[in-house]
Amino acid sequence: MNDANGDAGGLIPRPDRAALIGGLSAVGAFGAWGFLPVYFKYMQDVPPLEILAHRIVWSVVLVGIMLRVIGRWTEVLTILESTRLMMWLCVSSILLACNWTLFIWAVTNGHLLQGSLGYYINPLVNVVLGVLLLGEKLTRAQWIAVSLSFGGVIVMAVGLGAFPWIAVTLALLFGFYGYVRKTLPVGAAPGLFVETLVVLIPAILYLLYLAWQGKGALGTVSLGYDFMLVLAGIVTAAPLIMFAAAARRLRYATVGFFQYLAPTLQFLLAVLVYGEAFTDTHKITFALIWVALAIYSVDTFRKRGAVAA
Repeated sequence: MNDANGDAGGLIPRPDRAALIGGLSAVGAFGAWGFLPVYFKYMQDVPPLEILAHRIVWSVVLVGIMLRVIGRWTEVLTILESTRLMMWLCVSSILLACNWTLFIWAVTNGHLLQGSLGYYINPLVNVVLGVLLLGEKLTRAQWIAVSLSFGGVIVMAVGLGAFPWIAVTLALLFGFYGYVRKTLPVGAAPGLFVETLVVLIPAILYLLYLAWQGKGALGTVSLGYDFMLVLAGIVTAAPLIMFAAAARRLRYATVGFFQYLAPTLQFLLAVLVYGEAFTDTHKITFALIWVALAIYSVDTFRKRGAVAA
């Protein structure tokens, strides 16, 4: 494959090719995340921390093999030799592990609807982070969109009598994770390898402890179940690599636009497949979020049209 900034045989201009790769990567990443709850529902008898440990271990194995095949170990060594990169990848690793654990818990405990709300809010959290940390400017319409999204959170908190902490925490965790990965000069696959490598030893020790206690799922149920546990590496690594590739090639706000795909699929799964309660409070909250996203999207396209003209 040519470099992301290459010209694909001279047929596609470099900026356009980078945008195309970024767009396809974003669709692949968020589409995969949208259907990820199906995997967690199937594995719901396995505790969230055990699934997390398997995600870490098998991601290291899978991405390590891939890096070996494509000859990018030198990038990993460069990261490991940089104190600054290692420090920030440790931060992103912790953010990612916390996000994974909370989302697995939410899905397996019947809170997928609130999980989907978190990922609806996340694009607007990206907007706020872009303003606060990257110096990006918002239009009046975008400020209205952000205000409506926070209004939706308040409606849910009042209507259900409890702060939607799952949704807000997921949005903040992944928002900060995306910010860190966007600002680091690190490739998608090498970065993910180091992120999972950072927490590999605790993950292995935890799985060994479970095996010693006779509580581990691996090797105790069936070969099919063992395969599903190993599959955690693929369902984890593939969308994250695509996400990091998209984040490095697209504007942060553009990545946020593609992210609507994942919570939409999760929302449909929660309501239509898993039968989670969709109350009047939920309807008002999601309506506010959807209106906010519509306003933000229309404003973004108008700005692009003005620039193109």
